[in-house]
This record gives sequence, structure tokens and C-alpha cells, in this order.
Amino acid sequence: MRILDNTVAWIDERFPLTKMLEEHVTKYYAPKNFNFWYYFGALSLLVLVIQLVTGIFLTMNYKPDGDLAFASVEYIMRDVNYGWLIRYMHSTGASMFFVVVYLHMFRALMYGSYKKPRELLWIFGMLIYVCLMAEAFMGYLLPWGQMSYWGAQVIISLFGAIPFGIGDALTLWLRGDYIVSDATLNRFFALHVIAVPLVLIMLVVAHILALHEVGSNNPDGIDIKKNKNAQGIPRDGIPFHPYYTVKDFMGAIVFLIVFFTIVFFMPEMGGYFLEHANFIPADPLKTPEHIAPVWYFTPFYAILRAVPSKLGGVIAMGSAILVLFFLPWIDRNGIRSIRYRSLAYKVLLFSFVIAFIILGYYGMQAPTPVGTFISRLCSLIYFGFFVGLFFVSRSEKTKPLPERVTS
Repeated sequence: MRILDNTVAWIDERFPLTKMLEEHVTKYYAPKNFNFWYYFGALSLLVLVIQLVTGIFLTMNYKPDGDLAFASVEYIMRDVNYGWLIRYMHSTGASMFFVVVYLHMFRALMYGSYKKPRELLWIFGMLIYVCLMAEAFMGYLLPWGQMSYWGAQVIISLFGAIPFGIGDALTLWLRGDYIVSDATLNRFFALHVIAVPLVLIMLVVAHILALHEVGSNNPDGIDIKKNKNAQGIPRDGIPFHPYYTVKDFMGAIVFLIVFFTIVFFMPEMGGYFLEHANFIPADPLKTPEHIAPVWYFTPFYAILRAVPSKLGGVIAMGSAILVLFFLPWIDRNGIRSIRYRSLAYKVLLFSFVIAFIILGYYGMQAPTPVGTFISRLCSLIYFGFFVGLFFVSRSEKTKPLPERVTS
């Protein structure tokens, strides 16, 4: 024990290890009324670690070459020791990453975690979300299967709708060629394994630092820093360690049970996590009957298809993501938590969530007149949420806030 204490003291003289642990773990006071919805921030960090570790092992055997990429994935699956497990953990992790991130974002919408003083925290979170989408899209091309190839072809071609020659130059840069080819694969591989992960890790660090600077929100939306005892400790706060580290550890165990159940028994998830067409090598001369992105992109893909004009669809799809950045300024009500907000806000929020889910479903389906009509209706509801929130939040009748957080 004395050796450990001396080692820690030696490190503290040269690096603020103890100070950092106290500020961000042992003496960081979080609200005592966290509920189920507060698991998903820690779980998203867990999945990030899974993706980084499995990704490192996959790159050891993967060949970013148009002639060898698909065969190298088959080699990993069949000949590398536990390669099938690493590959399925990585592919399942991609989908589970978006599951926990979407639930994390939903919690922020419910409890107003984007409001003052957490605007920058929300922006960092949205930048993480955009980076995840870029990372997932670039990784989606790497297996070099039919859906990977043609999905990339369709999505990259959308940038060509940007006028004034910008779109053509951008698509040419993204592809590195006039078609999706070996150059595209190499480019996406470099971005997927080096550039985007570095940006993502920096944004995650910034997100956590911003969170610990302003303090965690809670289901009541009350700032616990305003009510402290004589020692300067929030009366409604408890140390993050050991209370929430134990809580998050139990949540991680439950999550990993679900995660490995999928990995071992249904890694394809009926074609939603791994499409059947992606088990066929990419063929530039044979277009699949129905091209659709992975499920976590489909709500925005449905918005894109709902607009008849290609440029209009690209603008609508981009706006659907961009408008989320401005949520702290669109919602002008001072009350954070849904518990104390009006019925109008609750209707708006749950209509938004239902529309998002329906858009996700129709984004996976082949286009039909009925599906297009429903997608257009849900797109209007999606954007209507932000318009309605702007006006409703201004004169909303809310319930009185309690003085202390409730259990």
C-alpha cells in the first residue's frame, strides 16, 4: 500500500492525476435523482471503446484494395482466430452506438439538457453525432459488398446537387475518381481509421469537460449548484464515485448481455445491422433492386426522398440535422424538464419522436405512392416540431418548479 501511495505521489508531482480524478470522478457531485435515462451517456462511452478496440484488430487483417477488400473480410471471418467475433462486435457496435446515442439525445430533449448554461455542451454533442454519421458512412463502404458500393455511390452523388460547381468538385474529391473505385476505398479507409476517430475523441473529451464545468442536468431540471451546505457541497448532490460508477457498471452489464446476445445469435438482425446484399462482392455492373442506407440513416434518407427535387431533398436532409444545433435558441422557455412543461410541449415532442421513427421505417422500404405521402407528412411534422416549439415556448403555461430535486 505504501508503495502505491509513493507511486501516486511521484506521479502527482509531475502530472495532476489525483486532482483530475477528484474533479471529474470522486469529488464531482451529480444530482441524486438520476433515473433510467441517464445510463445512455456512459453506455455510449463504453461502445466507443468497443469500436476503437475491435477496429484496431480488424485493420490488422483488412486490405483497403478494390480487388482484395471483400476477400479480406471473408478471411477475417473464416481464418483469423476469433475474427468472426471481432467483426460482429464491430458491426453490432455500430448499430448499438446509434441506439444509445438516440436515446441519450431523447433524454436531453425530455429534460431540457440543451438549455442555458448547457448550450455549448449540446453543440459538442451534436458535433459528435455528425462525426458518428460520417464515421459510420465511411466504414459502411469498407466491406466492399453490393450494398456498400451502391449505397456509397448514391450518397456521394447527392453532393453533386450543390450548385455553382461546388457539388461536382466535392463529389470528385470524395470519390477520388469519376466513379466509386479503389481510390474511394483508400480515401474512406484513411478517414475512417485515423482522421474522424481523432476528431471524435477530441469532441468526446470536450463534451465531458463542458459537462463537468456546468454540472449535470437532472429529471427536475433544477441547478443543484444553487443550493449548497456550509462546506460548499450541493445538498441534492452525491459523489459520482462510488454511487454512479456502481450504477453505470450495473447498466453496462445489462447492456453487454443484450449486446453479446445479438453478436452470438442474430448479428445480422434480420438484415437491419448487416444487409444480405453486403454478403455479395461489389459489382459496378449490377445495381441492386432496392438501395437503402443502414437503419440509423433512414429517417434522413426518407426526408431526402420525400422532396421531388434532388437539390431540395439534399437541402431538406441537411436542414433536418442542422436545425438540431439551434434547439437551445428555438426553445425559449426557462423550464427545462418535461415534468413541469405544458401539454402542448409534450404533444409536440412525442409527435416529433413518432414521426422520426416512421421516417426511419419508410426510409428502409422501396418507394411507393403511399410511402412517399406518409414520408412527406412525417417530414412536415419533423420540421413542424421546431416551428411549433418556437411559438409555444414563448407563452407556455408551466407548472411551478420545486425548490429541491424530487426522488
